[in-house]
Amino acid sequence: MSRLRFGTFLAPFHAPGQNPTLAMQRDLELVAHLDALGYDEAWIGEHHSAGSEIIASPEIFIAAAAERTRNIKLGTGVTSISYHNPLWVADRMVMLDHLTRGRSMLGVGPGSLPTDSAMIGLNPTDTRELLDINIDIIMRLLRGEVVTQQTPTHNLVEAQLQLRPYTDPCFDIAVAAVASPTGPRLAGQHGTGLLSIGATLTQDGFDALAHHWNVVEERAAHYGQPTPDRSGWRLVGLMHIAETREQAYREVEFGIAHWFNYFQKVAAFPQMAVGDSADVKGMIDFINEAGIGAIGTVEDAKAQVQRLVDQSNGGFGAMLLMGHDWANPEATKRSYELIAQQVFPEFQGQSAGTLAAKARATETREAHAATQLTAVEHMTAKYQKELADKG
Repeated sequence: MSRLRFGTFLAPFHAPGQNPTLAMQRDLELVAHLDALGYDEAWIGEHHSAGSEIIASPEIFIAAAAERTRNIKLGTGVTSISYHNPLWVADRMVMLDHLTRGRSMLGVGPGSLPTDSAMIGLNPTDTRELLDINIDIIMRLLRGEVVTQQTPTHNLVEAQLQLRPYTDPCFDIAVAAVASPTGPRLAGQHGTGLLSIGATLTQDGFDALAHHWNVVEERAAHYGQPTPDRSGWRLVGLMHIAETREQAYREVEFGIAHWFNYFQKVAAFPQMAVGDSADVKGMIDFINEAGIGAIGTVEDAKAQVQRLVDQSNGGFGAMLLMGHDWANPEATKRSYELIAQQVFPEFQGQSAGTLAAKARATETREAHAATQLTAVEHMTAKYQKELADKG
């Protein structure tokens, strides 16, 4: 891939008990900050329970964020389509596509928190079965088809969209994947992108990376879809970066323990298990030594991105940094800034030119310096002659 895109995957993960109004405002400010830094994408989650992931409607959040930003694309990361009438999912996304003038994206999944689906009488098996059914209906509606279909949760009778998407022919759509081949299978079948959420969070997710894309390509061929473009493949990973490794370690003491506790003891989501470290140092070591992320310097961040590029066996389209409150808001913003300043160029074809220019100037400096001195001597002599000629 010639230009790797960068973005964030914002669940978000806020410690329970704090002011939710201010937490959401910080999330909006972060997206605006990323837009100013040149990040390409921000994906916003949908959750309804467990106390930390407090955005219930990514569509509403995106509408608010779109008014505060200019260029960044905004995706639902993800809409838990098993919870919803697929007609309304498609209809709302088309409206959002118009409101954002083509900056919206649809990410879909079954829903990650069993405490969400339990409140509407569904279990994780139900939601995965519904994902398959509902994504098919949504894709058909977005192609302009009229759909009559009874699903386990809804009855569609000559359902159709009254508006076409603003984006021609349609906005970006991506299916979430952790470790199993379910997401890649659906992405290949329907010709969508892939959101590898577990790409670095688990060893299984990392090991499955190259296999995931093989499944996408195999399913696409089976269903007569065009050969998938790797630019539609997005990997989600973990980072916190500072000027020094020691500073980064100090900064994540602010909130990394809550993040670990959430996955270890609160969220019933075993696919995203993060180890059993009991102290902050052990948590930092787990992130770095298990290879699931980078807490450190820009060089650590570059190495982690390159590791994922190598493991993907052919490249991918976007590196999404999982949003978290490991550090305080200012240090978190600075981490994103350092990545934009010093990591982006390495993977977007922008670093080589300035480095080459520096090398050329260094190699020829001595000769050019000599000509500069010669020029100064020449002009000095010329001026002295002018003075002498005046008598």
